[in-house]
Amino acid sequence: MGLEMNDVKNAIINGKTVLGIELGSTRIKAVLIGEDNAPIASGSHDWENRYINNIWTYSLEDIWTGVQDSYQKMTEDVKEQYGVTIQTIGAIGFSAMMHGYMAFNKEGELLVPFRTWRNTITEEASEELTKLFSYNIPQRWSIAHLYQSILNKEEHVADISLQTTLAGYIHWKLTGQNVLGVGEASGMFPIDIDTKSYNAHMIQQFNEAIASQNFSWKLEEILPKVLVAGEDAGVLTKEGAKLLDVTGQLRPGIPLCPPEGDAGTGMVATNSIAKRTGNVSAGTSVFAMIVLEKELSKVYKEIDLVTTPTGNLVAMVHCNNCTSDLNAWVGLFKEFAEAMGVEVDMNKLFATLYNKALEGDSDCGGLLSYNYFSGEHITNFEEGRPLFVRSPESNFNLANFMRVNLFTSLGALKTGLDILLKQEGVQLDEILGHGGLFKTKDVGQKIMAAAMDAPVSVMETAGEGGAWGIAILASYMLNKEDNETLDDYLTQKVFAEKIGTKIDPDPRDVDGFNEFIKRYTKGLAIERAAVDNLK
Repeated sequence: MGLEMNDVKNAIINGKTVLGIELGSTRIKAVLIGEDNAPIASGSHDWENRYINNIWTYSLEDIWTGVQDSYQKMTEDVKEQYGVTIQTIGAIGFSAMMHGYMAFNKEGELLVPFRTWRNTITEEASEELTKLFSYNIPQRWSIAHLYQSILNKEEHVADISLQTTLAGYIHWKLTGQNVLGVGEASGMFPIDIDTKSYNAHMIQQFNEAIASQNFSWKLEEILPKVLVAGEDAGVLTKEGAKLLDVTGQLRPGIPLCPPEGDAGTGMVATNSIAKRTGNVSAGTSVFAMIVLEKELSKVYKEIDLVTTPTGNLVAMVHCNNCTSDLNAWVGLFKEFAEAMGVEVDMNKLFATLYNKALEGDSDCGGLLSYNYFSGEHITNFEEGRPLFVRSPESNFNLANFMRVNLFTSLGALKTGLDILLKQEGVQLDEILGHGGLFKTKDVGQKIMAAAMDAPVSVMETAGEGGAWGIAILASYMLNKEDNETLDDYLTQKVFAEKIGTKIDPDPRDVDGFNEFIKRYTKGLAIERAAVDNLK
């Protein structure tokens, strides 16, 4: 162990480490990795968005306090474990929640409080731009925020000199460079996958649409420059070093990789950036990202298009509801067990009930349930009512009950995925699963494989998360060999030793899920009645 400890220590002293910092919605995390790309130290800072004047926001002070605190805690972790102080780092990368709106004037002052991705105040802009571009522009995208500000005749728009995202803002302050990684940029404005930059035709359409306003800027002048993974994105300036490390130990001149969004770092952290692969994150909410081989044939409001950090097109299906209702039922069984005088181990309870689901009829015995705690845009619900329903002849037993609750946790997702897999004929070789649904060995994986009719793998390291993902992107920029692609770097140098388990879809389960989804689609009228009549 001594030598390993010394190796790590020397890597820290000689700046052979790489740092990734990601700003999530409730936590800012800093992860330092060593020469083998494994984490050697970390630090985190909890924060909360504020709701001010009908806007979800974080103040600039919140942002810097959080970044500095997570960096500081990481350095304290290094000091404690290895007894050294960080003065230099091989490379640094920043990522954050995608989308949203940060607009600055030529003096570099923020013109209106940061509007985060959570704001749903851009419906009009989103609809008009989707029509104008014939391309789905979700409400949370930066361009929808900009256009809504124009539609609202907000005075600040005339003074914009630069518009960026949260990750882009931090990178700009630390390096002086107004740039973004292509994955993050794809959540600001549509990307042309041939040029790996903003779609020039749509930029022109936008400029023409706002020409009558006579602003002093054109869209291409205020958006950040787009870079792909591995490209050089500037170095830490003297001011930047002081901003990141308030103790003044960190030296300037450290290279930074292009700032990325949390979707891109999630793809990197699960090694799912190659075409025909994807990843599914299933917890309180669920989303799937699938890397496409070509553009979709038409616009679907259910499907958002972004890109990988290398600029390949990704279809994203996002649903608000996944495991909350399932967890509520497990809680009810816990109450029952305790009422019977049995002490309950939650892990055992989950494992028992989840495994029971595998004994059920393939189509859940005719049972139906909806897990809608909140609205679900894919099936057109603005509110939700969790619901369980059966007919007198349904096969009502515990196995089918658990099975239908697991199936329905992926019901809305399946509805969106069927557009891709069935209508668009998208090919999938493998999906990587991560999140709470996959905690009980094999069960969530089997159900997901049935829903997607594709093999599902789960990796032991899937918990490393986005801060590690952006550190890996910085490591790739620093350490890649000539012509080495990010796909190859991940497969051969980052994930080569990582152990995962793969489960192929069982044809019986696939047929059963297809039967269930017919019932689910037909039964949406019952959910509608519940929303309308149960206030």
